[in-house]
Amino acid sequence: MFEIKIKRAYEAADETDGIRILIDRLWPRGISKDKLQIVSWEKDLAPSADLRKWFDHDPEKFDEFSRKYRQELEENERSDEFLAECRKWLENQNLTFVYAAKDEEHNNALVLREWVKAQI
Repeated sequence: MFEIKIKRAYEAADETDGIRILIDRLWPRGISKDKLQIVSWEKDLAPSADLRKWFDHDPEKFDEFSRKYRQELEENERSDEFLAECRKWLENQNLTFVYAAKDEEHNNALVLREWVKAQI
């Protein structure tokens, strides 16, 4: 099985990324679809607007944000289908979750990657 990577939307795509999926609810500012090189935009799996606003990228809230976001993922109707797609993609290539947040240590991509890894 290949690996799940995470990468900021503002970093250049490369051949090791494999399948690139935007996992934010909002499109990254100033980035064209061509430059982003994504296969899918999974905005329905992104944290809810209320959770995103509550978190406000505050590192002190990250643990609670992670718990609440995982709960949203568990309750999301799209989750099972997304996990099946991830399993399929990872049989042949890497999978890269693309996100826009500046903070590389406290973001939804990290939570989603760990949640997916625990499920598959």
